[in-house]
Amino acid sequence: QVQLVESGGGLVQAGDSLRLSCAASGRTFSSYVMAWFRQAPGKEREVVAIISRDGTNANYIDAVKGRFTISRDNAKNTVYLQMNSLKPEDTAVYYCAAQAISATNYGYWGQGTQVTVSS
Repeated sequence: QVQLVESGGGLVQAGDSLRLSCAASGRTFSSYVMAWFRQAPGKEREVVAIISRDGTNANYIDAVKGRFTISRDNAKNTVYLQMNSLKPEDTAVYYCAAQAISATNYGYWGQGTQVTVSS
């Protein structure tokens, strides 16, 4: 099992940057596909970015392509989300999640961190 703790959220202005971090417990972090999700008020949770176990492959939703970068440091058991050129529509609670080998869904979630972008 893995426990996830996000940090790095906050209140920023449009155009600013933030870096979210997600620290994972356990010795098998590198065996998990990791992802960042977000949930805005009144909206369903959506995936933002996914990164492969070894960090060589990443995918993004169109809304954040070119602005957000997901990365991971398996030696530090941490996944990051660098968010640049933030927009008010990026305002949401951001969650990191882990998908174990052979799993079909993300079975482990952090508690979330609030990102608020003012115009």
